[in-house]
This record gives sequence, C-alpha cells and structure tokens, in this order.
Amino acid sequence: MVIALEAKLGKIAEQASLTTIGPVVSSDLVNQALILIVVGSLGILLWITYRFQDVKFGVTALVALVHDVIVVVGIFAILGSLFRIEIDALFVTAMLTVIGFSVHDTIVVFDRIRENRARHAGEPFAEIVNHSILQTFARSIMTSFTVVLTLLSLYLFGGSAIQTFVLALLIGIISGTYSSIFNAAPLLTVWHEWEDRRLGRTGSSRAPRTRRAAS
Repeated sequence: MVIALEAKLGKIAEQASLTTIGPVVSSDLVNQALILIVVGSLGILLWITYRFQDVKFGVTALVALVHDVIVVVGIFAILGSLFRIEIDALFVTAMLTVIGFSVHDTIVVFDRIRENRARHAGEPFAEIVNHSILQTFARSIMTSFTVVLTLLSLYLFGGSAIQTFVLALLIGIISGTYSSIFNAAPLLTVWHEWEDRRLGRTGSSRAPRTRRAAS
C-alpha cells in the first residue's frame, strides 16, 4: 500500500518529532501546585473560622495542614534524592486530597470540642480538649486504618502508574491523622490558655473537674 501511494503521490517524507518536559513546564507545574495549595488553605482557614466563630480554630487547623504538606514534600524530597522518585501532576492531586482529609479529621475533633464546651461551660479548656480527643480517638484511628489498608492494596497491586500518587496519599493520611490529634488540638489549648492569661481570665482554669469523658 505504501508503494502504491508513493507511485501516485511521490516519495513520502518522514518527519521525526521529540517531546520533552523542560524546566519551564516543570516550573509551571510547581507554581500551579503552590497556588492551588495556598488558595485552598486560605479558603479552609476562612471557612473554619466562620464555622466555629473563632479564628483560633482556623489558624490551628491551618498549622496542622501545613505540617502535613511539609511532611509529604519532605519525605518525597528524601525519596527523590535516594531512589530517583519523580513527582508529576498526580502529586498535586494527592496533596489536595491530603489537605482535605487532614482538615476533615481536624474538624471532627474541633466539633466535639465545641459541643463539650457548650455542655460543660466553666470546665477547664484543657480538660474539655482532652475529653474530646479521647471521645474521637477511636473513630479517627479506625477511619484512617481502613483508608490506609485500601491505599496499601492500590500501591501493591495497582501498577506503577499510580504508585507515586498512592504513596503520597499514604504518607499524607498517616500524617493528617497524627496532626489532628497531637498538633491541632494541643495548639488550640496552648493558644486558649495564653489568651486567658493575657486577658486575666482565670476562672476557667480553676474550675473543678465534675465529669468523666462520655462516650
């Protein structure tokens, strides 16, 4: 068929092409990722502040979120230098997913803190936070555990095309579970107690313990 076409149309010239991803494209990808993460984080900060009517909740949730992003990016930087693991557009998707999961887990704890604070006004804020963490601890761990099991299956059997994406999710979700319990809530407690001392509010810190954690 090729010979017949060449007899009618003449010699068919071959054109070779080469497609590369240069530093400009890589820079654009990084810039877009940063813009998406910053815009998403600011939106989350504003929404949580509005939802809880207190900027402390929004800022501490944002700090926990930034912690998770730094953990994922830092681990991938180490893996990249050791095993030549490269990031792509799916990595940006994974980071946004990690942000969403981290915020969701943090809001679960914060929502319980708000409920317990309304029910037990006058009790020390640190006690309220402690009870709230204990009440939501099992839920947070079990939810994350089921997600991690699913992601492990995808990482092992899903093929090399999505391994980087799944690995970023695994690291981010484990970090998000940790930060919602051990970063966000304690930071909120420290800020609240500092604000009480600054404003001279001492009644809540001296209130007696009147209850145990409710399930």
